[in-house]
Amino acid sequence: MSTQKKEHQALKLLSISGIGLLFDSMDVGILSFVIAALQAEWGLTPTQMGLIGTINFIGMALGAALAGVWADRYGRKQLFIVTLLIYSIATGLNALATTLLIFMALRFVVGFGLGGELPVVTTYVLESSPQRDRAKWVVWLQSFWAAGALVAAVISYFIIPEYGWRIALFIGALPALYALYLRRALPETPAFTKQADRQKINEKIRLLWSPTYRQTTFVLWLLWFASVFSYYGMLLWMPSIMVMKGFTLIKSFEYVLLMTLVQIPGYFTAAYFVGKWGKKPTLITFMALSAIASLAFGLSPNIWALLVSGICLSFFNLGAWGATYAYTAEQYPTSFRATGTGWAAGFGRIAGIIAPYLVGLLIGMSVGFPYIFTIFFFMTMLAVLGVLFFGKESAPEQ
Repeated sequence: MSTQKKEHQALKLLSISGIGLLFDSMDVGILSFVIAALQAEWGLTPTQMGLIGTINFIGMALGAALAGVWADRYGRKQLFIVTLLIYSIATGLNALATTLLIFMALRFVVGFGLGGELPVVTTYVLESSPQRDRAKWVVWLQSFWAAGALVAAVISYFIIPEYGWRIALFIGALPALYALYLRRALPETPAFTKQADRQKINEKIRLLWSPTYRQTTFVLWLLWFASVFSYYGMLLWMPSIMVMKGFTLIKSFEYVLLMTLVQIPGYFTAAYFVGKWGKKPTLITFMALSAIASLAFGLSPNIWALLVSGICLSFFNLGAWGATYAYTAEQYPTSFRATGTGWAAGFGRIAGIIAPYLVGLLIGMSVGFPYIFTIFFFMTMLAVLGVLFFGKESAPEQ
């Protein structure tokens, strides 16, 4: 096959996989708006609102760790489809919830599917992309996440105030139909197909902490923990924070939609610099700027400062996420790449369990937003320093 045909095929697979990721992001994005709506409808306390996010991330942590291992054992394609089905069907059932307990139980299942899909689809695209540009292709894949967040903001702005949060969640169940198409449209990755030896699960996990990869695993787990803590602690709460600052629910959705619009150029800018500077310098730069923007958001004295800092936060934070996935996916060889990515993501989801609940708890204790966002600033900078001093550009073996 010619180079041009290979790139065309890879672009097709990127688009098909990216739409799956778009649905994934749409579900996560809708949740932040649904929580704000549930506060008004069910009279939730800040602690209960945070607990919904926490339950969601417990599922994501478990899903990421198990799906990564299973993808190395049974194939990237099969796990991509299965995880997509799990979270989309559970999202549809979530729309029927009549109590907070039922809602949270279903969010756990949704989280399991979401957490499982993210490392699997990233590994799939990396192994299906042209060798010389695959890090850049992984960042392009993550731009579909920004598109999904934009779709979520649009759905939430137009659907939730008019038709209610249940309709928004029913829309989130549509990926179940897309999974049927994926079963026919996606081939397995060449790298996985060529593997003659399928290592046992415990061997893959042991390799993560072997002398060769110990430092890499430490850096990635630190990176993911700090990134997930900051991302979900800030962005999952953003619509609710706007309401707490005195804006109406509709006006809050409007401002968050505006901030979300810059996420797509954030990803493409990161993709450009990954190709020009490399993965590590791009990741460090975007994370550092995201940290500064988060501090500015927390200290914003008026609406204009809030919007400008929120836009910068959205741009650099999501660009950093694209670089994070590209950086992570190339740190391990094919034989346990999905396992390494999945366990890093799974460990990061522990921060997702802590952060939403912690923010709700701090707000309930009347802790000011400047103090809360200062925590996010220091967590992000901790990851910056870890990657700067101990991170490697790519794995010693590919």
